[in-house]
Amino acid sequence: MHVKAMQEGSEQEAIWLLSHDAVYTGGTSARDSDILQKTDIPFIETGRGGQWTYHDEGMRIVYPLLDLNKRQPDLRLYVHTLEAWIIDILECFSIKGERRDGLPGVWVYRDGQHDKIAALGVRVSKWVSAHGFAINLSPNLTAFDAIVPCGVNDGGTTSLSDLGHNISQAELDMAIKDCFSAHFGDNAIMGRR
Repeated sequence: MHVKAMQEGSEQEAIWLLSHDAVYTGGTSARDSDILQKTDIPFIETGRGGQWTYHDEGMRIVYPLLDLNKRQPDLRLYVHTLEAWIIDILECFSIKGERRDGLPGVWVYRDGQHDKIAALGVRVSKWVSAHGFAINLSPNLTAFDAIVPCGVNDGGTTSLSDLGHNISQAELDMAIKDCFSAHFGDNAIMGRR
């Protein structure tokens, strides 16, 4: 409803910082063959882009609800800018995040492999963005064993806590807010929900 109101000009941009109960979500490209085992955790299909992923309260879900007409209406540029924002957030905690060609999200390289630390799944309609990204703070990493996360078999999944960074959600939120304006401009929208 917020996105529709933004499209109609009756609502302002906002950034929602969320947490979800344990759930598997499938985007518009999700394949049943990427579900490796059924669990007691629900599987829900969503309208965002991407494939299957897992969420729980140990992740920070970030929904940037932005009018890309005010910036540049370019989906690839938007995804690239989200990744740059995440990389800067991780740098606040001395974690080197990186992109991988053709694989949306942010990864860390350790022990000879790339492990995903942040997943992206966006939807853009009339150049207003919805959904967003999830940063793994301290989720149940074994839950990813039930799926092929984001359809990618090459690499694992990690989190800030798995990397030895015991960071509170409040500390992560502050980094999310502090790094926003360098990529998208006005930092004032960060407080809106």
